Amino acid sequence: MNYFIQFLTYFRILISPIIFILITVYHLYGWALFIFLLASISDYWDGFLARKYKLESIIGAVLDPIADKILLTFLILALTLELSSIYIAMVGGVILVREFWVGALRDLNARQNNTDATKVTLLAKTKTFIQFIAFSSYLFGLTFNSSLLLFLSNFVLFLALIITLQTGLSYTIATFKE
Repeated sequence: MNYFIQFLTYFRILISPIIFILITVYHLYGWALFIFLLASISDYWDGFLARKYKLESIIGAVLDPIADKILLTFLILALTLELSSIYIAMVGGVILVREFWVGALRDLNARQNNTDATKVTLLAKTKTFIQFIAFSSYLFGLTFNSSLLLFLSNFVLFLALIITLQTGLSYTIATFKE
């Protein structure tokens, strides 16, 4: 079971550039959406199974958020290029900066034995879910050639940005409050 849990994390890392290629080179949005949905589901299941079978590991705790960042980065780049969208680039860039900032905070807190300050919260899990909804929405819009869905996706991405910034601020305050 441990190998399967690790596979789910590695799957997200390895599939990310494939999704990028499906979107930008082959314009196979339906396939990209399908694989992205599998990757999104794997994010839930690797954590759930690790907790259920008490197979949580340090490598899993480190790689899981990195896998999410890799997937997110490739999606932001692919959608920015495919839709020629300054909006997705800017909002996506801010989201990625927050991800790197929180990664730095986690490293700092690990060195100072203060890991509770950046422990994953329910709002942070909600943030990831909303981000995945936003990018799925863009992929649905591309798949069905729906300008309306692509337009509405911008609002979902903005909601993801707000939650992303809130969680980043919360982690920053918790880290430096002493």
